[in-house]
Amino acid sequence: MKDAAPLLVVDDDPEICSALARGLGLHGYAVETRNRADTALPELTSQRYVAAVVDVMLGADSGIELVRAARAGGAQLPIVMLSALSEVEHRAAGLEAGADDYVVKPFSFDELVARLKVQERRVAALRPSPARLRAQDQSLVTETRSEHLTEREFALLALLADHAGSPLSRGTIFDALWAGESRSENVVDVYIGYLRKKLHPASDFGFEITTMRNRGFCLDGVAPTR
Repeated sequence: MKDAAPLLVVDDDPEICSALARGLGLHGYAVETRNRADTALPELTSQRYVAAVVDVMLGADSGIELVRAARAGGAQLPIVMLSALSEVEHRAAGLEAGADDYVVKPFSFDELVARLKVQERRVAALRPSPARLRAQDQSLVTETRSEHLTEREFALLALLADHAGSPLSRGTIFDALWAGESRSENVVDVYIGYLRKKLHPASDFGFEITTMRNRGFCLDGVAPTR
């Protein structure tokens, strides 16, 4: 079974979030939800999601202003806005803020999913080719950049790429790459730090290495190929 695609839903109504999570889950998405603009903003710019669904009204906050702030912060994922407001000026405001599409409530899940898929395909067509891990010279290359890696850095990045989107614990990584060596598991953090410095900025390579609290390290974005 194909892995579910991570998708963010932002709505101040927990019941609507729950309904969207269930409905979109049946269409192949792994939905995470946020109820406030302040908690949603870092998620929109995290490169963790294939798309986002954002309601226009977020309690005292504005979904339109959230989208505008997310775009200003570098968010590139497709964003579809939801609203019970069908007036042209509201749709125009959302699109001008940076939303890619606008769906008026009530709607069918088939329509929402179809609009999400259209935007995902559009963004995918614009995305550069994935970075490549080149074994012959232990480097990570793109169309515009090449970064040489040490043998251990290369092995660590390859391991993360093989499990892209899923966190690997410090112990799992240590056992895979340093088994039998008299080292502390902190060596994993050291090499993660080395990689992050070499791969800065992450936008050059289309992915980043994130730390998931109490879970480990995860490669988010478009995983490099081999």
